[in-house]
Parts: sequence; structure tokens; C-alpha cells
Amino acid sequence: MKSVVSLMAAAALLAGTIAGCGGNAGGSSAPAGESTATEAAEGSASSGATFKIGSIGPLTGGAAAYGLAVVNSVELAVNEINANGGINGYQVEMKGEDDELNAEKSVNAYNTLKDWGMQFLVGSTTSACSLAVSENTHEDNMFQLTPSASAADCVNYDNVFRVCFSDPNQGLASAQYIGSKKLASKVAIIYDSSDVYSSGIYQTFAQEASNQGFEVVSAEAFTADSKTDFSVQLQKAKDAGAELLFLPIYYTEASLILTQANTMGYAPIFFGVDGMDGILTVENFDTSLAEGLMLLTPFAADATDDLTVNYVKNYKEKYGETPNQFGADAYDAVYIIKQCLEEAGATPDMSVSDLCETLKSQIVKITASGLTSDTMTWDASGEPNKEPKAVVIKDGAYVTAE
Repeated sequence: MKSVVSLMAAAALLAGTIAGCGGNAGGSSAPAGESTATEAAEGSASSGATFKIGSIGPLTGGAAAYGLAVVNSVELAVNEINANGGINGYQVEMKGEDDELNAEKSVNAYNTLKDWGMQFLVGSTTSACSLAVSENTHEDNMFQLTPSASAADCVNYDNVFRVCFSDPNQGLASAQYIGSKKLASKVAIIYDSSDVYSSGIYQTFAQEASNQGFEVVSAEAFTADSKTDFSVQLQKAKDAGAELLFLPIYYTEASLILTQANTMGYAPIFFGVDGMDGILTVENFDTSLAEGLMLLTPFAADATDDLTVNYVKNYKEKYGETPNQFGADAYDAVYIIKQCLEEAGATPDMSVSDLCETLKSQIVKITASGLTSDTMTWDASGEPNKEPKAVVIKDGAYVTAE
């Protein structure tokens, strides 16, 4: 993606990933991918052929901050690519579908996009949905690049790759960061045992803790059926003297935990991972309670490099809010696909299966540079190699941690 960054810097960097199919955060009535992206695609190469990218995520409901960020950022990248000549001279179309954070609906969304003519998928956004959809992309031999599905099994098939860190890697990196920065000697954990994302991160974090000079003094679970009252888990953490509370969970539950901890006078350092990104958008949540909260993420919206500055600026202008890490991963995903297609000289008249084989062979050869890492590489496992970063919420905004 070094070539991608050069292209974007020379051209306007993000002129134009979450709206799509009725979920546009910027307030537009037109679904993402069916407005400017599609209109631009109408002026494609002389043959009229276009590359078609589909994207799936929760555009409504409690996890909409993730799916909207993904689909909007795909649209943003596609619009920019089209404005700068497309891919190998061909314009690009995109279409986003809502899965409502439901695996069955994610498969339905995949089938809708397949009927539309999708050639590659940026999605699904969350782990359980991506796992379900991967059964179909594998059967169809369609290239699937999930921006943010982090469960280890999400990349079991050879046609599926990811941009984000896996759950095990997030748990490992979080423990190492807390240990290396000496943030606490006693750590408590609250995790969702019914969720593969949360439990996967918890397991590797707990395993690595003993190597990092801190003690896990309390590890308490909840499930999807009991995720509103965390008083018992918080009391155990407080009684054990935990100075830091590790929360490998999504932001909605985390906002409740921070609110309830404040009510009981418990104020440890709160530390999360990428699922925490979005906590400042929770409706009716007192965001002052998140002051000082840290999370491990490969993207910081306050970074001063040209790529990030332009991405954030253009995202805010189009969608009316600051993008999160999920959006940054999705934006990178589109440019990763672009880089692979260009280096292979691929054309949109190739079959879905041939395009998949081309992308599979190219992605393990490239070195990409984007919003979430200066250097990204992949091997056949589907896992990215990139460096972790941490951000902290300060004055109501995400800033890079020291």
C-alpha cells in the first residue's frame, strides 16, 4: 500500500467507508454505493465493465457504529478511486447491506450482494457474521477481506483474509502493553463468555499476564442474556484491589460498566480493545466517565500524517462524525484489493473464482501501507502482520497514548 499512499497524497487523498443501504451517517437519503459511487461507475472503461465491491455490517441497532463506519469508508475509498481513474482503467461500484449483527441476516445480505454481481466482499464486519458468510464465499470461491472480524476461525478458509488483528493477537498485545507500560500490578477482567470475540481475547490475555509482571485478581464473565447489570463483577474487581479493569467487550456493554462503576465509587484504569471504539457515540452515555479510558487500536483519528488527516477530514465532511478504527480498516481493505488487482493487471470481465485466485496469490506478495499501519503484509494464513498502537480518551476525544 506504499503505492496507494503515494497515489492518495498526489491526488487529494480521500476525495470522495460506513453508509450503505439506508444507513448513511451523514444524513443522505441515498444508500451508500447507490449514489456517487454508482454514478461515477457509469463512466467506466469503453466496455462498460466495472469492478463490484460488496460490504456487509450492522447498519442499524446497537453495533451500528461499526457497520456504518465500514460501509461509509468503503464508499469513501471507492469514490476516491473512481475520481482518480479507477482500477486498471475501470470504474468501481460498491453496495452495502445491513446484517443487524445477525449471522443469518448476514448470509441473506451476502446472497443479495451476490445477485447484484459482487466480485469481492469487504466484510462481514463482526466475527460471528463473518464466520457464517465465509461458508458461502468459500463455496463460491469469492475473495473475502474482512476489515474487522477478529475471531481466529474467521480466516480458516484460504479465500478469507483480514485487515485487523485477530482476537488472540489483541489479547497478547494488550497484556504486553499493560506490562511494558507498568500500568497496574493488579488487573481485573470482565468479558462476555457467550461471544467468540470477547472470550478469545480474554484467554490469550490471561495466559500472557503472568509474563508481564501483573496479577489477574478477578476474571468475571457475563453472557448475552445477562449484560445489563454488572454490579457483582465490579464489586469483585473492587474488593480484589484491581487498579486496572480490562474489558475485551463491545462499547455498549462497556458504557454500562463505566456508569455502574461510577455509581459505586470504583475508578480503576479502564482498558479495552477495538470493540471499545465507539463508546463516545453511545446515546445517553455520560462521556466524561470515559475520560482516561485506554484502548488498543491500530488507528488514531488525531494522528498528524497526511493520510489520516485527509481521511478524517473527508469522512467528517461527508458523514458528520469522526471515523473509528473499523472504518479505517475498511478504507485500507479497499486499497489493498486495488493494489492486488493492479499488480496482477486484473479486469472485471474475469470470473469471481479467477479474481479470487488472483487476489489470493497477490496479497501474500504485497507490502501495503495505509491508515492502520505503515507496513502490512500477509501470509497464506490470512493474518496481517502490523504494529499495534494504543489511544486514550482525553477531553472527549481519542488521542495517541504516550
